[in-house]
Amino acid sequence: MKINKLTLAVSILFIISSCSKQQSSITGWDYNNSKNGGFEVNTSFKEQMTGPGLTFVEGGSYTQGRIEQDVMYDWNNVPKRVTVSSFYLDETEVRNVDYREYLNWLKRVYGSSYPEVYTKSLPDTLVWRDKLGYNEPYVTGYLRHPAYDNYPVVGVSWEQANDFCVWRTDRVNERILINEGILKEDPEQIDDNTFNTEAYLAGQYDGIEGRLLRNYDPSTGEKFRKVKMEDGILLPKYRLPTEAEWEFAALGYVGNTNEENVSDRKIYPWNGSSLRNSNKNNQGEIMANFKRGRGDNMGVAGNLNDNADITTDVRHYWPNDYGLYNMAGNVSEWVLDVYRPVTEQTTTTDHRPFRGNVYQTPARDEDGFLAEKDSLGRMIMKDVDVQENAYRRNYKKADNINFLDGDIESQMGIDWNTFLDEKSDKDTSRVALDKWNRNATKFKDPAKTGNSGEMYDYGKSSMITDRTRVYKGGSWKDRAYWLNPGTRRFLDQAQSSDAIGFRCAMDRVGAPKSNYKENQRKGADYSKK
Repeated sequence: MKINKLTLAVSILFIISSCSKQQSSITGWDYNNSKNGGFEVNTSFKEQMTGPGLTFVEGGSYTQGRIEQDVMYDWNNVPKRVTVSSFYLDETEVRNVDYREYLNWLKRVYGSSYPEVYTKSLPDTLVWRDKLGYNEPYVTGYLRHPAYDNYPVVGVSWEQANDFCVWRTDRVNERILINEGILKEDPEQIDDNTFNTEAYLAGQYDGIEGRLLRNYDPSTGEKFRKVKMEDGILLPKYRLPTEAEWEFAALGYVGNTNEENVSDRKIYPWNGSSLRNSNKNNQGEIMANFKRGRGDNMGVAGNLNDNADITTDVRHYWPNDYGLYNMAGNVSEWVLDVYRPVTEQTTTTDHRPFRGNVYQTPARDEDGFLAEKDSLGRMIMKDVDVQENAYRRNYKKADNINFLDGDIESQMGIDWNTFLDEKSDKDTSRVALDKWNRNATKFKDPAKTGNSGEMYDYGKSSMITDRTRVYKGGSWKDRAYWLNPGTRRFLDQAQSSDAIGFRCAMDRVGAPKSNYKENQRKGADYSKK
């Protein structure tokens, strides 16, 4: 239903804009007029629609980090004031049935030529095994049996979760174009002849075309054209949420904020310090799926309080004030960030904080044209080049995971955000850049992704590398301590667990406040279930 509403609204907006005779406020020339050059503008675009499965999270300022006793003495999430932009987040954790849909598509499309694509995406169902426990029924049945369709998928690594997000982006955008009549359904897609959002926008995927859009640019000699980013029809990418976004959404302060005043700080995604529902209709019921104590996973027969010895239905408990389910308990969830044990204000930005940036750009051939898509139908990306960014102020290299945290620049005392501003002689800057490159080569360990090994001494004094990713929230096998959104743990991005799942996020483009009725949150109702 959301897709149909989205595409209908966008169709109407685009038709209106195409017929618009609005003029440029700086030149006086008409928009969308083939007689004067054909500059196209969607003058009736209102705001981004909500993609399938997502809930709008209005952003703002909040205190990220732990605000109560750190009984583990990790001190790995020092409180700091940050701002999170508005974004979208899955209402629930990704379910087994959702992930099987993904696996089915991979097997159908790539199974004949590239069976390894399907194989590497399979969840590790062996995570259920316990040397001193009988969990074989979950090994064989948890992912596939319909009884667990609406349970969160587990055994999925951070890498697999990211691949799922890429696939979901393309399937949603393809469906939008089909509903618009711009493309027709093509069940024969295979190998590199598959819809990919970037490939389509780059003109490297045609599909079975339907009703294309009118082209106002006379220089092309074409009456019709494909959809462009400027049309506002395609949605941004699905992705994992950043740690700051996930924590902000889990706390859900939107439900107890009056003007700019937060009435009560939260320990959990709900108000109060209790783990039980205080509403008279459901008084005493457990608010999340977690382990109450040794040997107590679900309560006593006749009164199964949390009603789940392992995971449970993704909508079993009450949603928080953003309408998000199970932001505490059920399964912990992967987030986008690389883990570092210190997140002080001085080493992170206070606007949209995130550690893990590796900047890439589309690969081009020797003539400067975009390289042909790969054998799976996706555009080829490459890391940005240091030499090409020598005089850029905001970044120089592709991999910025270790910035201000033990990387080569930090060790040498070179701040590349300001270095070149202080040098007026380009030759001097070039000499310094060459010196920096030589030192980077000398210090770099080829066995590691970056240089965190020099600081964290992986395998000896820590388990931290550039592949170590954060996961948030307590799970069905955790004590209540981990239900606090401020807690954080880490695991290698290629590993998985029977207690870690994920949910997808999406960027919000345009205004941070939504005018759509379905995006307005009034607060959680704990009187109903």
